[in-house]
Amino acid sequence: MKTEDFKRIADTVPRQPGVYRFIDAEDRILYVGKAKILRNRVASYFGDRKDRLNRTRVMVKNAARLEFTIVETEADALLLENALIKTHQPRYNVNLKDDKNYSYICIKNERFPRVFITRQVRRDGSYYFGPYTSKGRLKIILDLVKTLFPLRTCNLNLSPENIAEGKFKVCLEYHIKNCEGPCVGEESEESYNEKIEQVKNILKGNFAEVKRHFQAEMEELAENLEFERAQQIADKLKAFEKYQSKSTIVSTSIRDLDVFGLAMDEKEAYLNYIKIVNGAVIHTHTQEIEMNLDDDEESLLSYAIPELRERFNSIAPEIILAHELDLSGIEATVTVPKIGDKKKLLELSEKNAKYMLLQRKKARISHANRQTPAERILKQMQSDLQMDELPMHIECFDNSNIQGSNPASACVVFKNAKPSKKDYRHYNIKTVVGPDDFASMKEVVHRRYRRLMDEGEPLPQLVIIDGGKGQLSHAMESIDLLGLRGKMTVVGIAKRLEEIYFPDDPVPLHINKKSESLRIIQQARDEAHRFSLRHHRNKRSKGMIQTELTNIPGVGEKTVQKLISHFGSTKKVKNALASEIAEVTNLSTAKKVLDYFRRQEVAAGEVPKDRG
Repeated sequence: MKTEDFKRIADTVPRQPGVYRFIDAEDRILYVGKAKILRNRVASYFGDRKDRLNRTRVMVKNAARLEFTIVETEADALLLENALIKTHQPRYNVNLKDDKNYSYICIKNERFPRVFITRQVRRDGSYYFGPYTSKGRLKIILDLVKTLFPLRTCNLNLSPENIAEGKFKVCLEYHIKNCEGPCVGEESEESYNEKIEQVKNILKGNFAEVKRHFQAEMEELAENLEFERAQQIADKLKAFEKYQSKSTIVSTSIRDLDVFGLAMDEKEAYLNYIKIVNGAVIHTHTQEIEMNLDDDEESLLSYAIPELRERFNSIAPEIILAHELDLSGIEATVTVPKIGDKKKLLELSEKNAKYMLLQRKKARISHANRQTPAERILKQMQSDLQMDELPMHIECFDNSNIQGSNPASACVVFKNAKPSKKDYRHYNIKTVVGPDDFASMKEVVHRRYRRLMDEGEPLPQLVIIDGGKGQLSHAMESIDLLGLRGKMTVVGIAKRLEEIYFPDDPVPLHINKKSESLRIIQQARDEAHRFSLRHHRNKRSKGMIQTELTNIPGVGEKTVQKLISHFGSTKKVKNALASEIAEVTNLSTAKKVLDYFRRQEVAAGEVPKDRG
């Protein structure tokens, strides 16, 4: 995935706890992660962070899409992450070389096994649970284990011989009731191993077995009148139930089942599927369903449930739904829970489906209301100028001349509020003699739109005339002559106060100086002035060259351009020495240039200058 891909879906990622999955083009899960706030965590994978590991960059690059599952608490996110990692073994969750990036809970292969956190997986017969991506959350689980089952933390060699010989003494952990003293024979190996089995059950998610163990031990102690110890067991059971009650991801009262939560409206439907094995969620998926006109909830579920069960290889004997449904051909009973863990799982499934449906609705509304900056500006301009159409195509005219010499005009074109330079046009004035801006504007506007009409090209929605009422009225004469009045909006902009004039309206419009639409009008006016002035200067320069240097026999236009470029003006060329001109061209050309100017001076009755 690229950053721009994430930006497109960023609004669909919830600000809630949950688990996210990066998935490649072949539908393989590359990475599973958990987050307290999904959007913030997922966003951290994109952008220009310098401290991101190269391995992470490669994973994100290889991902084709992102999926997520919402849960109720951060603890649920941790448990779901662990279940998905253990089930799917994503490539980037397990470091195949050294596993240094992730932590594991190790139950050591030794007499009176220790339970501890490690980053190294050894093939020594020990049990390893993980990997876990959050060491902080891992410690919470380990603290729970220590609270429920006092275990040793020392690394002593507790062989039968060493214990029998009395080589060890109890430590502080024994005195504060965190260990029951197997090192001095205070606890039997059988009793200790029974606790280890219950620790394994917790780490595997088999909470029901752990509760049964505590209840049986508590009842036995009560029968033997050991009420104080029975109370201690009761307290541990409460602590365990308190921890367990935070999670809907792992349940003590259920085994294998499929949960389906449906959310639908009149246009579309989303079905969330939660697959549970041995009381733990091992897979979640939200499927969009295409709806036909006559589809209802029963028909959608009857079609989608068999498809999803087959796709995810489910043989669960029980299906959880919100309503009774006859699923012929499926060997599973349908349950509609009212309370308890199954009800919570159904609510979780429906929550994920409803979230996707809500995001889809928001996306539709956002798409309908979404405006680009250009659309926003053009709509403002349409409102300011009271136009019937959106001014997607704007043209602006300007004239340039100095004391009537070399008159030139320009037309610049803006499309979608941006300059379209390939459509710019400049004009040499043909029918006007002398400095007459009004007549020049009339000629240029007529030529422009006469040609567009002849060639069948579309007319602009807005025409801007650089000037006040005079230029605008003459432009309108051409517009009327062509029969185009009313077919496009024509306005004039006066430079001094940035007033907008309309045809036949003596009172100008004053647009707010901070208005974006006025800035576009000003930009078009300034662009037309720049383009017109450049054309005028080119004409003037070409005219000056032609009147002087291009009249010299044997001196071509390229040579004239070299001389003007080097000396800066015809006058400086005229006053230059022969050797200086020869450096730019050659001696033959220098002689022709000097002979020409010498003849001019003689003809004018002047004494020819000595230019060497």
